[in-house]
Order: sequence, then C-alpha cells, then structure tokens
Amino acid sequence: MVISVHQWFKTMPTLAEKKTARPAPRTAARPRPELIFGDFWEFDPAPETADPKIKPRYDLFIGGRMVAPTSGRYFDSINPANEQKLTELALGNATDVDLACQAASRAFEKWGKLPGKERGKYIYRIARLLQDRAREFAVAETRDNGKPIRETRDFDVPMAAAHFFYHAGWADKLDYVAPGRRLAPLGVVGQVIPWNFPLLMLSWKIAPALAAGNCVVIKPATNTPLTAVKLAEIFQDADLPPGVVNIVTGSGSTGGALMAHPATVKIAFTGSTEVGKVIMRSVADTDKKMTMELGGKAANIVFDDAPIDQAVEGIVNGIFFNQGQVCCAGSRLLVHEPVAEKVVSKLKNRLRVLRVGDPLDKNTDVGAIVSRDQLDTVKGYLDSGVQEGAEMWQPSCRLPAKGFYLPPTIFTGVTQSHRIAREEIFGPVLSIITFRTVDEAIEKANNTAYGLSAGVWTDKGSRILKMSTELKAGVVWANTFNKFDPTSPFGGYKESGFGREGGRQGLLDYAKLV
Repeated sequence: MVISVHQWFKTMPTLAEKKTARPAPRTAARPRPELIFGDFWEFDPAPETADPKIKPRYDLFIGGRMVAPTSGRYFDSINPANEQKLTELALGNATDVDLACQAASRAFEKWGKLPGKERGKYIYRIARLLQDRAREFAVAETRDNGKPIRETRDFDVPMAAAHFFYHAGWADKLDYVAPGRRLAPLGVVGQVIPWNFPLLMLSWKIAPALAAGNCVVIKPATNTPLTAVKLAEIFQDADLPPGVVNIVTGSGSTGGALMAHPATVKIAFTGSTEVGKVIMRSVADTDKKMTMELGGKAANIVFDDAPIDQAVEGIVNGIFFNQGQVCCAGSRLLVHEPVAEKVVSKLKNRLRVLRVGDPLDKNTDVGAIVSRDQLDTVKGYLDSGVQEGAEMWQPSCRLPAKGFYLPPTIFTGVTQSHRIAREEIFGPVLSIITFRTVDEAIEKANNTAYGLSAGVWTDKGSRILKMSTELKAGVVWANTFNKFDPTSPFGGYKESGFGREGGRQGLLDYAKLV
C-alpha cells in the first residue's frame, strides 16, 4: 500500500501518547481505524470540553519574548459564535514592526549559517509540540474563528503540524531542491496571513521560511490572531533562538509597515486580491521578492457521467467547508444540462440535513461567519443575486440568537453577468450555472479574473486530462475537492496571485540560487 507523507505523519504517536501508551478499546461501534484523514486525531474526552488556556491579554512576540506594544494599546478578539470577548491583543505599530525586524536581522546572522540538520531539529520539535497540544489549539481556533470543531480538529491543526514535519525534513536536503545549484537563504521575510485559516496559513509560511534558513516577522489577521500568539509559547518551549520568528499583531497599517520595511527582502501575503494589488504597488520600486496567494472564484464542474452522489458530497465540501470562507472554494457549480435537475434536487436534500450552529458542537456542519462585517458583506451579495434575477434557496433551519450565522445558500438561474458569479463572496453561497458541451464548460469556467482552483467530476479519464490541461487554474481536483497535502504546491494564476506554497516549489520561493 502506498500512503502520502501526510498520512505517514498521522501514524506517529504524540508525546503524551508515548508517555501513557495504552491500547484503545475495540467495540462493534468503533471499528479499527484505517489510514484515512482524521482518525489519528481522535480525542478523549470530546474536544469541545478541552481547555484552550486563553490568557486575558497577549503582548507582541519579539526577540524570543513577549513585549508590550510601544503604544500601550490593545484590541479585543471576539468569538463570532456568541459575540463575546475572548481576549485582548497588542496593537502593534510601525515602531514595533521595526523592533521585530531588527530582532530578525540579528537572529539571521546565526540562523542563516546554522547547518540544515540543526534547523531541522528545531522545526521538528515545533511540530511535535503542536501535535501534543492539538486539542487545545483546535478549541482555541474554533473559538477565535467560528469554524466547526470537526474542521479544526481533523484538518487545521493536524495539517499545520504536518507542514512543520514536512519542512523539517527538507532543512538538510536543500541541495536537492534544485539539482546542480545551491540554495541560500534570503534574509528577513515579512509575512501577512488571513483570517480564514489562521494557524494553517501561519504554518504554510513559517515552516518553509525556517527550513530555508530565513528569519520571520509575521502579522496575523486582526480578526483571528489568537492561535498565532499561542504558537509563540511553542516557539519558546522548542527553544527556538530569539528573533528567528517574531509575531506582531495589529491592524492593516501594521501589515503595511511590515511590507514596506527595508529589512524585509521577501514578502509573502495571503488575502484578498484588492489588498494584494495595494501591496504590489507599494513595493513596486524595490527589489523585494514576493509571493501572493489571493482570491478565487473556482468552478466545480459536474458532467452527466459523474458519480452524482459522490459529486454532491464534493460540492458541499467545496463550498460550505469553513462556511465558504476559502479562497479556493468551489463557489461556481457548472452542471451538465442532462443531469442539472437531478444534481440540484439531491443537493437541496443534502443541505436540508446540514447542521448550522454552535461551532464547538462536534455535530455542527456549518459554523459562524468570522465577523459582523463579513456577514453583512455576504448578505449584500444575497440581495444582489435576487435583484439581478437569480433564484435563491436556503434550507429551513433555526439559527442561534447570538453570533454571526447564515444558512447555506444556493442560487439557480445564474448567468455569468451576475455579481454572484463574478465576484468572490467568501461565504456559504453557491451559484449554479448549466452547460451543454465540454468546450462550453471550459469557456465558462475560465471566464473569470481568477485562476486559483477548479474541480472536475466525470467517469472519463480522457475528459479529466483535457479539462485539467485547458482550465486556467493553479490546482485542478478530479472527482474530489479541497484536498491538500504539504508535499503538493498550491497557488494560482491571473488575479489569484503568483508563486507557490508547499512542496519543493514552495521552498524555492524562500531561497536564492547561488
């Protein structure tokens, strides 16, 4: 049997499990787990009861220690599921960014010269510590972001640890990344991450940067900074040299100061296309290396010979995973006319049984939208779709009295001129468009300013090859959707950005050939 690197990581016991190893009870109701996603990360007791150990206030992480912001100002982190305050976080400014960049520059003098095998030991230790505190981080991420605990427990946290594991293995093998050439670190890397996958996006960026020998100053999203500052505790426990990673929380201006700081020789940004354009203009007259992973409007294409029931599950996962707050979400469903009615009927039946509610309930399928502002933005698109003539449908469900919730929504009768078919909504909203021929499907799928991802559902291998070749997307999934692995590069074309994260290709963006 062949298994992926990520699956292999998942078979490794945590530190706690090594100390208290005991065989799991076998019952008829609990079959022997296979090497499938999530089995290794089962928790006892249930993860929603775990204590996330959230402190009342968090400072900045600069030079290996927590320091108060120079302004003395803090801002609140709000739980989107109940609108209650979680904690306070430091509001960093340009002065704090400068202090962080100075600390990173000093650390780089030693870290950049450290043998790869020694860097790998630190990164591996980070992965193990994160794995050991998986329960705590899963609950903290759910409370800070609003996504269901099943997603943070079975995807976000284990995938974040897997990225650190994977890049720890690369640290002493950089000579094999580009055969015939030697890789050298760049220096201080400035990174800005979004609010939809806070911990995972942080690992996507920090792990390859450290493996390649760089030092990092990272600015988490204002809405969801909690797991980033909690990860600072792991960096300390791993004895990571002071200044190798620095975390500056704050507003958009904080991120702007980081992007513009003269010490940063590489910029890595994940976020909206609009903000990405602003950053590119601001550093256009510099020689900074950049990686941009921006927005998307992915087409999920279902042909008449597709396994319909499997495709419906893929459609649901493609757009309602993380409440649709995913850059590569399959927000445009292109359905072959002969099966369109059948697909829509089955999809509606599937949505009727999705549970919308408390993200800490392990039976919840759709959690809370990240903020009031984002909820209002998504509702604005719903109004636009109706006004432009599309037909909106939502399952009947009772939403919690407090929190930022929205039922999963589909639109039929959508044309390519509708805003809901052209613009990134970043919410649980699906636009359904029909097609008659393969060429029409390709034309409609590519008729977008974005080019991040796409999905194809068909029984014909030749059709999959044709579609994957002609679709203008960085990632094309065949008979599945939203599958990731740290060994696979991820990134887009057109207004979805440039550069890659993950795999050998992602490492190349954090080094220079010498």
